[in-house]
Amino acid sequence: MQIVGGEKKGLKLSSVPGDSTRPILDRVKTALFDTIRNNIQDKTFLDLFGGSGSVGLEALSQGAKHVTFIDNNKNAINTLKENTKKTGFQNSTNILFKDSFKFLESTNDKFDIIFIAPPQYKELWIKAIQLVDKNFKTLSPEMIIVQIDPKEYKELVFENIKEEKQKRYGNTVMIYYRNIS
Repeated sequence: MQIVGGEKKGLKLSSVPGDSTRPILDRVKTALFDTIRNNIQDKTFLDLFGGSGSVGLEALSQGAKHVTFIDNNKNAINTLKENTKKTGFQNSTNILFKDSFKFLESTNDKFDIIFIAPPQYKELWIKAIQLVDKNFKTLSPEMIIVQIDPKEYKELVFENIKEEKQKRYGNTVMIYYRNIS
């Protein structure tokens, strides 16, 4: 696993020990950032279920201004801290050892882009995106991206956001949502 583009391209990242997280493949991450690269410059980024931090650190490498990582797994938090230090992005990150759902329910922070990649097959992505929709006025994202296994997908209707497109890469699908207004 490595940074695939931008300022820190080629820098190797550590993985979270064990099987509690599912790291994004470099080819999928490359495709994701090929899709959003023009929309991340100087943006704030929320990486829910942050894992190793690979996606948020990639966002910083490719021009995002700040990333907040949320994870409630101690191994993930330790790996996030290690990878953030390795990239030198400590001043551009906030790493919170917290439940992602509780964070979404209680935050007053605004984020331009929200990335949701929870543990698979538990419908956690649905709960997370419902909370983003419920707290949309506070969070005020321009874009929400969900990474799931295609078997998990369900078409959902929201009050403030709508599905814009999907892109499938093998056993990973990225779903892009935008605000309705």
